Amino acid sequence: MYSFTEPREAVLEFRRWWLERDGQTEAVDVDDGRRHGKTVIAHLAGVDDRERALDLVGCEIRVPRECLPEPAPGRYYFSDLVGLRVVHRDGRELGTVAYVMQTGANDVLVTAGDKERLIPFVAEKVILDVDLAAGVIRVDWEWD
Repeated sequence: MYSFTEPREAVLEFRRWWLERDGQTEAVDVDDGRRHGKTVIAHLAGVDDRERALDLVGCEIRVPRECLPEPAPGRYYFSDLVGLRVVHRDGRELGTVAYVMQTGANDVLVTAGDKERLIPFVAEKVILDVDLAAGVIRVDWEWD
């Protein structure tokens, strides 16, 4: 599987996963696992043959929010950023965060609004402030 946790194998710390596909959810227990290159392999309780494992291809792994640790200061879960208003330092509205993508060098906010903008998530240089309570990210980014 591909894990978005940091480090990737941190997903194995959650001993119960909710697998979701096409609106259907199934709870599974993780028996064992390890990092394998850029991916993670895991053994799930009751999934003992190849055919059953193939049935799970394409599922998304979910864990309840209350199981996640609080992020360190200046760190955010992508899901917390989605929907926040993005405002330029001069007060201009740039849209709302549609999603966050990973590029390797840094994460990038993708905004929806009058047009799509890609804004590097670089603290203190581009991202001036993230105020989750107010639902606003202030940026210093020249987009044209």
